[in-house]
Amino acid sequence: MMRDGCRPEPPAPVVAPALSGRAVFVLVFLPFALGHFLSSLMRTVNATLAPQLVAALALTPGELGLLTSAFFLAFALAQLPVGIALDRWGPAKVQLPMLLLAGVGALAFAGGQTFAQLLVARALIGLGLGGCFMSAVKAISTWIAPARLPSVQGYLIAVGGLGAAAATLPVRLAMQFMDWRGLFLWLALAAGLTGVLIRALSPPQPASARKPAMLAAMREVYCHYAFREVAALVLIPHTVFFGIQGLWIGRWLTDVARYSEEEVGYLLYLGMAAVIFGAIAVGMITEWAGKRGVRPISVAAVGVALFIAVQAGFLLDWRPSYQLLSVLFTLVGTVTGIEYTIVAQSLPGALTGRAATCLNLLIFVGAFAVQAGFGLVVGCWRPDGTGHYPALAYQMGFGALVLLQLPGLIWFVRRRRRNPVEWASHPAKLQ
Repeated sequence: MMRDGCRPEPPAPVVAPALSGRAVFVLVFLPFALGHFLSSLMRTVNATLAPQLVAALALTPGELGLLTSAFFLAFALAQLPVGIALDRWGPAKVQLPMLLLAGVGALAFAGGQTFAQLLVARALIGLGLGGCFMSAVKAISTWIAPARLPSVQGYLIAVGGLGAAAATLPVRLAMQFMDWRGLFLWLALAAGLTGVLIRALSPPQPASARKPAMLAAMREVYCHYAFREVAALVLIPHTVFFGIQGLWIGRWLTDVARYSEEEVGYLLYLGMAAVIFGAIAVGMITEWAGKRGVRPISVAAVGVALFIAVQAGFLLDWRPSYQLLSVLFTLVGTVTGIEYTIVAQSLPGALTGRAATCLNLLIFVGAFAVQAGFGLVVGCWRPDGTGHYPALAYQMGFGALVLLQLPGLIWFVRRRRRNPVEWASHPAKLQ
């Protein structure tokens, strides 16, 4: 029940039954992390398959961006219903039907013959995978102590990095034995089996002390100080990270750096592998800083500043090392995942599922806009005789992205300087 303004009444605490560390790892972390692995793989696989998809359907940059970003839009649309379902029935019961739906989408993608058919199939995949990460966050935040959340969620994001890495060189190797349609048949099977595994292994979800109505829950989440603070700083960089990493880094390496498909595949693999180390490092640094009185939002601010600096390298066409730029983008961009940790630590346990989905709703709508919009910007230029788009097209795209991210960082720095005492206070005291 809500009091005046945005102040919620504190909920009764919900205590999960005790499980051993080994049981939590085997029954909770591993199966849900596998779902996140698969979601990350299917989200980013189009970056590797882009040349084949363009050749098969004669896609323009705008169409390629729309086809790939349909995943993000459908993913975003699933967030609020999935969040309510997670808090009501628990992640295991939600994941099975969702992953089966993703499997149907993968089957449809494998059999699609037109752009429209593939677009709908890609959207079905995104819809079905819309609960993978939040289900994992919900399960982990239920069974893991709050002080351990930064590192454990860092490990979870690292598993997502493994999935994204699997979408690069391993997929290219698989293409030696099958085409992209065969690959999606195997992905459909993997989605179904993962859903069954999660349902079979996951321990029962403890009952929540309360289940607020959807609008009340959304109001409580969006009005929470920690949610608004982290969204203002990290939300747009997070959408840029997802939208560009999942497609346009590969196209930039092809069009601007002029690397071959094999070289692009290798660099994408290195970049996705960097996500693993970056995610683990962010979790460890956040825990280390927390023990010394440094808030996670401060760690996020430093990371966002570095991420914008990396994008400035694309904007300025930093030629000394195109390879380094592409890897740094994914390595530094992993800091944006700290949003989930801050929200999970700050909001009531009964709202963690809806909080994660409210956050994901904004992130994936933004990622859809970034990925599709970037393609429209690049498409304003004409390709050369070999089908490559000019460096200027990409520079304009990255310039627009940098301008979108700077206000949030500037707002954070100015607020810290003007109100150092308030900024240093615990968020709960500022609601």
